[in-house]
Order: sequence, then C-alpha cells, then structure tokens
Amino acid sequence: MQKKKDIIAEHKKNIDLLKKHNNNYFLYDKPEISDSEYDKIKYNALKLEEKFSYLKKYESVKNLIGAKPLNQFKKIKHLSPMLSLSNAFNLNDMKDFKKKINNFLSLSQNQIELFCEPKIDGISSTLIYENGILTRGLSRGDGETGEDILENLKTIKDLPREIVSKNVPNLLEIRCEIFISKKNFSLIKNKFANPRNAAGGSLRQKNPEETAKIPLKYFAYGFGQVSPMKFRTQSEFLQTIDSWNFSINPLSEKVTSLEEIEKKYSQIDQLRSSLDYDIDGLVYKVNDISLQKRLGNTSNSPRWAIAYKFSAEKAVTIIRDIIIQVGRTGAITPVAKVEPVTVGGVVVSNATLHNEDEINRKDIRIGDTIKIQRAGDVIPQVVSVDKSKRPKTSKKFIFPKKCLCGSETKKEFSKNTKKLDAVRRCLKGYECDYTAREKLKHIVSKEAFNIEGLGKKVIDQLWDLKLIGEPADIFKINYNKIKDLDGWGELSINNLKKSINNSKKISLDKFIFSIGIRHIGQENAKILASFFNSEKKFQNFINTNDKNKIVKNLLELDGIGETQIESIKFFFSNKINIKIIKNLINQLEIEEYKIENKNGIFSNKKIMFTGGFQNMSRSEAKSIAENNGGKVLGTVSKKLDYLIVGDSKPTKKKINQAKDLKIKIMFEKEWNKILNN
Repeated sequence: MQKKKDIIAEHKKNIDLLKKHNNNYFLYDKPEISDSEYDKIKYNALKLEEKFSYLKKYESVKNLIGAKPLNQFKKIKHLSPMLSLSNAFNLNDMKDFKKKINNFLSLSQNQIELFCEPKIDGISSTLIYENGILTRGLSRGDGETGEDILENLKTIKDLPREIVSKNVPNLLEIRCEIFISKKNFSLIKNKFANPRNAAGGSLRQKNPEETAKIPLKYFAYGFGQVSPMKFRTQSEFLQTIDSWNFSINPLSEKVTSLEEIEKKYSQIDQLRSSLDYDIDGLVYKVNDISLQKRLGNTSNSPRWAIAYKFSAEKAVTIIRDIIIQVGRTGAITPVAKVEPVTVGGVVVSNATLHNEDEINRKDIRIGDTIKIQRAGDVIPQVVSVDKSKRPKTSKKFIFPKKCLCGSETKKEFSKNTKKLDAVRRCLKGYECDYTAREKLKHIVSKEAFNIEGLGKKVIDQLWDLKLIGEPADIFKINYNKIKDLDGWGELSINNLKKSINNSKKISLDKFIFSIGIRHIGQENAKILASFFNSEKKFQNFINTNDKNKIVKNLLELDGIGETQIESIKFFFSNKINIKIIKNLINQLEIEEYKIENKNGIFSNKKIMFTGGFQNMSRSEAKSIAENNGGKVLGTVSKKLDYLIVGDSKPTKKKINQAKDLKIKIMFEKEWNKILNN
C-alpha cells in the first residue's frame, strides 16, 4: 500500500509535469509530448484527487490553465512595423534625446512639446478597424509580422468591437498594451511566473474560452496606419479615442522642459508601487505628429520617442565564482556566479562583469559581497563591492589571456577612440568551438533565420551530441538520433522539421545579418543587401580573389564606414569562414533583396550631400531624399546623379570632384524650391 507522502509526491510530480507542458505549449508554442501523453498525465492526477480527499488542500489539476489546441495562429504582416523604443536611464540621456531631435529638425530652441505616458509592462498588440469595425487583432511578433489573436482579444470586456463616430478614419490601426492587474494576478500567481507572463500566456491560448478566464485589461497608447489622418498631436489622438470608449492611461500628460520631464518621472516613480499594474518607466513622445513624420524611424526604433526607464532594483549577494564566456564575435566576457538572490521579482544567479577593465577598475574578486542590479530590468550587473566584508584570503582576479579554446586573445585598436578596446577577443571565428556554438545561436534567432523550437538550450543539446557543428548542419539534422532523447517526442520533432524547412527561404539582408560579421547589424545588412542585390552577386564577391576592388566600392554606401569595411575584409579573408558560408548557401533559397521603390522627385536617383542646411539637418535631408525615392551615397563617383550642396561649409573637394565627373550640382536654394513645389 502506498504511503501518504508518496501519494502526495506522485500528485505533485503530475501537477509539475502538467505545468511544464502547459508552458511549453501555450506560452512558448513548443510542445514536447503528444496530446495523448498529456491526457494520460492529467487523467492520473484526476484519479488521485478523486481517490484521496486529503489532496484537496494541494494544487488541483482542475485549476490549471490549459486547453486542447484548435488551430495554429495565422501569421499576418503588420500594416506598419511595431518598432522597439530606445532607452534612457538618466536625465542626461533625456537631454541627449532632446538634443538629437533639435539637431535633426535643425531647431535652435529646446522647447519641443513632448507627451508623457507610463510604460506598461505588458504585451503589445495592434487592433485594426475598418470603417469603425474591428477586423483584425495581432500580437507584436517580430515587429514585422504578428499572429492573429483577434478572437482572444475580443474576450477583453471593455475593448470596443465597433467605433460609433462620424469622424472615425476608414482605416485605423491602434496600438495597445495588454496586462493583468496586480490584484487579479494575486488570485492566479501559482499558475504564472509574473503578470506579464500571465497576459502573454492568456493571449497565446488556442481556445478563446481559456483566455476569457483571465481578466485581461488594456491601455491604448498609439497608432500605426491611419487613413485619412484625423489627428494633429498624440494628445489629441488619445483624447479622441477616449471619447470612443477606449481605455487610456489617466497619468499621461504634456511636458516640455527637462525640469518637467524629471518632475513627471519622479512623480510616477513614487506612485509606482501603489498602481494596480506594473510599469517599468515612462515613454516620452514628440507630441506634434507632423514632427513625428519628419523625424521618422531608424531600422529599429522611432526617432521621436524614447523610454525613460526607472532605476533598476538592487540586491546584495556574494560572488561564488567568476567564469569566462565567449560570444559570437569572439568577445571574452567575465560572468560572476552569485548566491541566488531575487531582484525585481526575478531570481538572479549570474551577473555580467563586462570586461577585464571593469573587473580591474572595481577590483572585483571571488568571495566579495556585492550589490547587483538588473540594468533596464533585464541584464544583471555588479554596481559596487563592499570591501569591508572581503575575506582576508581573497586574491585579485587574473583575467585569462587565452580563450577557452586555447587560442591567444587580443584587444583591438579602435581608430575612433585611438585606444585599445576594453573587450578582449578570440579571433579564431568558426575555428573556435565556443564562438562557433554562439554563432549558431545567433543564426537561429528571431532577427535572423527565426527558427522556432531551436532555442539556445536545444542548440547546446545538439552541439554536445555532435549533431550540429556549423550552420549548414541545422538543415541536415538526423532526426532519428534525437527522437529517443528526453523532451523529444514525435510532435516536437515534426514541429522542428517544419520550422527548419520554412526557414530555408530567407531574404538576402537577413542572410547577411545571420552569418555574424562583426559590426554588421540589421541596418548595415540591408545596405549591403541593396548593394549586392542577389545571392549570385554575393557569391561572386565571396569567390573572387580580388575582394579589395569590390570592398572599395562599399565605401560609396552611406552607412558603411571603414570599421565595417575592415570587419568585412577580415571575415572573408578566412578560408574556413568562406567554406562554411558556401555550405550554408547550398542549403538555402536566398531571395533577391527588394528595395521598396518609393515614388518621388528623386526616384531611382543617387544623391550625396555636402555642407549644412539652414532649415533642416543633414539627417533630415537624407531622410527626405530617401522618402522621395532617392538613394544616398557616401562618396562622389560616376554613379552619382546629384550632389546637393548646403550653404554652410560645403566641402570644396567634393564639389570639384563632381564638376570633373560632370555630375549635376544642386545648391540649397534649388533644393528648397524642389521640395516646396
């Protein structure tokens, strides 16, 4: 006969398994077992509860959130990208933000009106209304493409299904943040890690009836596409949709000066703990929508908005060890293994020490009592060392000069700072197993190949089993060798197969970004993709023995400087890199890079600027040219159609070069005339 403690332990094991598989399925969309296996565990737990009444005081399977799947969420492209916000962490950052705005708009006065809103720590979604009717509801996804969660969003009680107004635009895209109140979360906190996970998990339910069980709320905060545009300011937009019965945050208001910015920040920070929802900062936006349009966006974030994050929560703990990690660019990063401590509701056991110089500057040692914080509420880092509690036997940490692979590391000389970099690097690239493994994790990431089900832990597992060693191996996985491993059922293997097969078709810019050339981010990758245009031309570059000739032409590209050029040359000077990239290409269908052809007065024209302008910055001039179909280059060459010359301190050398090459020179007066027509 089973003992009571054994029955309780068996029941708890079943509950824990169900929780695990609920999270894998509903939160992460990565099921590890079949439906029948899941049902068997659930049946056993229910039978135990029916048979042994004393189990009633423990967590019941009946209260677990979960549902049998209906159909997969359909993926839909956003009408306009849902970009991330850049962050500010102090008043100086906000000062820089305002300065950049003024410089871009070429404004001398620092009196641009901003609109301030609490930054809700929830799940971003977008609502699309056509002629006042809610027709689509999407998750943020990767910012470009989201999932169709309309039916789940409709379960939010006060979310308008229809806007009754004569002034409603024909097309209205409203951005909102979905959350669960602290009060309501307290009732279900045993089911989710935190309120944000509760909101995210609810919206990921395949059955809307399950979503309806969670009392979700929302605040509308912004817009995407609006046609025709009815609003002049952010504040007017919110006032209007408030009259249409949308929920907006009552703590939002207009500010102008740095003093007002900081006052509002301090005010909300003090209120933070008393609010019934989580916030992690304030969002400051340029209030005037016409100025928002002029400022535009970078590839990742709007220039006209910023998140001013609250000071990170801190905690005291002890360093038990210092280990070394190797990143995808070969960067050697020291990491402190600390006594687990809760910081901002998250248990932290690791903290970054950044680099060798940081360790030496703070004199960080094993055994030290330290204060840590989650910077931007994300990355744990060491704030300070309490040397009064330092063990007498402690020794200064000697930073290793060799990589974990055994190769010598190097601090590179920066041409910009005229100093050695703070970061020490292994330069072996794919020849270093540690770097190669991290490169694989980068390749499968959302921003690159976006292979669902192939996360960091799975990469580690497959690497340790020697099932993958280079990028091409991802597309040649022997599934027979993993089917008997823990966590790998038939369903999870089939899902992984599907995800990998779908990722074989990739755009040229994402491919270039994925291969991990140092200093080549998403924006640089797009610039390079527009230069090479096709897989064939990119392969020609890889195969040619005279790469310097092609690399020299890259200098013509606005946004590609010497740092990027040197990095490209270094990457493709390595024969192993070339071999690995060729092997990867052979597994893929790389799409031509399609430049969005914007119609305008500079359609298909190549333009370069020199000198400053009276009424706008160079940055804004560049943005205007691109929005009117032009392509901005960085050097004077035969390819150039126009050299636009500002009245303030133009470069005579560039003007003379343009004259010699018989390139049309357009002075500021003519530039303004064209723009005003």
